[in-house]
Amino acid sequence: MAKAVVLLSGGLDSTTCLAIAKSRGYQIYALSFDYGQKHSVELELARFNAGKFGAEEHRTVKLDREFFSSSSLTDSSKQVRKDSYDEKSIPDTYVPARNTIFLSYALAYAETIGADKIYIGVNSVDYSGYPDCRPEYIEAYRKMAELALKGSVEGKFKISIETPLISLKKAEIITTGKKLGVDYSKTVSCYEPVLGKACGHCDSCILRKKGFEASGYKDETVYV
Repeated sequence: MAKAVVLLSGGLDSTTCLAIAKSRGYQIYALSFDYGQKHSVELELARFNAGKFGAEEHRTVKLDREFFSSSSLTDSSKQVRKDSYDEKSIPDTYVPARNTIFLSYALAYAETIGADKIYIGVNSVDYSGYPDCRPEYIEAYRKMAELALKGSVEGKFKISIETPLISLKKAEIITTGKKLGVDYSKTVSCYEPVLGKACGHCDSCILRKKGFEASGYKDETVYV
């Protein structure tokens, strides 16, 4: 059976991506990251969903928070933006080079275990404006990966980066996940949860609320 590395944060998008990869028949190797994020409760939910969807392995990589300390997601002295979603600006929850670092670990992991797919739940429609979620970023990374990997250079092995959510609206992502058995009460998207419960006011919570409203499904999110 073919193998796929799935970048799994424990949020709505990445868990849906996990379910999609599983539905396509891949052996799942889930990869999560602890980079000092305030919403570290997501890592517990990542473990839950990796187990639920039968991952062969789930690894959590510990990163040094100081490399990402300029973000309000990691700096306890900075307040996460609330009730002021602005799709035209890059918010202070942007984490420096986050997807580049995550994908680099995923590439190494995939080449090591012989996986030919990497799944990442980036989205460029209903999202918070992060530059490393755009199609042009993913395409540039794909080209770099072909130049960087031994197997690709030798023409023996190629790893593709799968982005099944990149052009979907949040409501479409939720509808897809529900059809594949995702329990969204076991995911967290909130940037600043309180005792594991969503604040309901950060950019991510606002987008998630709108997504559930448009999808027609009941909002399963556990709010404060």
